[in-house]
Amino acid sequence: MSERHPIVAITGSSGAGTSTVQRTFEQIFRREAVTAAVIEGDSFHTFDRLAMRQRLKDSEADGKLSHFSHFGPEANLFGDLEQLFREYAETGGGRRRKYLHDALEAEPYRQNPGTFTPWEDLPADTDMLFYEGLHGAVQHGEVDVSRYPDLLIGVVPVVNLEWIQKLHRDKSTRGYSTEAVTDTILRRMHDYVHYIVPQFSRTHVNFQRVPMVDTSNPFVTRTIPTADESMLVIRFANPKGIDFAYLLNMIHDSFMSRANTIVVPGGKMDLAMQLIFTPFIWRLMERRRKLL
Repeated sequence: MSERHPIVAITGSSGAGTSTVQRTFEQIFRREAVTAAVIEGDSFHTFDRLAMRQRLKDSEADGKLSHFSHFGPEANLFGDLEQLFREYAETGGGRRRKYLHDALEAEPYRQNPGTFTPWEDLPADTDMLFYEGLHGAVQHGEVDVSRYPDLLIGVVPVVNLEWIQKLHRDKSTRGYSTEAVTDTILRRMHDYVHYIVPQFSRTHVNFQRVPMVDTSNPFVTRTIPTADESMLVIRFANPKGIDFAYLLNMIHDSFMSRANTIVVPGGKMDLAMQLIFTPFIWRLMERRRKLL
């Protein structure tokens, strides 16, 4: 952690809603005139798209690493991510690159989709570092990324909802069969249990989306439950200083389920995040300004 060079990290599995959180923070940063160095978690994958496909084929062929996936240490530069966080906390500097997901992102760089841009220095004189990706609180061996963020946020749906979202996305946009997506889920399960799930015990705040409709068999569900068909469980690791009475008054139909947990309608996710995190950003920036 660093009062002079604070770090905010959003961690969650693919499709969990981390992008929604990122948009909320972009609004907060713009409104509060905060200049953030943005880091995309995908840029710390080890392999580009073609190399990853080949590595998956090789792991299936030799049978030695049947659980190889984007979630685990073999496919990610955990040490490099920790080094970036440590360097930024100490100096406000570091290096980043970008993973080009599609043709639209790749066009300005004149590269193929599924590749990385070259490493480059972070912009000078940023107010904070903002990370969004899979591994903002990961631990592996001597690597501990979770020790550096000043604000660490977990975003995760209940697992059946996560599978429904993956099934619909991979079948509709990538043309995969249900069987192929199921195989991917099973292959990822080892790394999911060991490297994704434990992060949510290290976060300062967790947002978990819970559908209010039947998702008991995600492999036959035809539609993804909407935000209005869901509730959002928000858990604070340390509720000291959280004005729950204010949140309950401001967010209609919200209620407390535990002393450190508030439940809000799924459609109020953006509002809840604005109310909760704006004061956090105020405090981080005030401490930074006092030091500077």
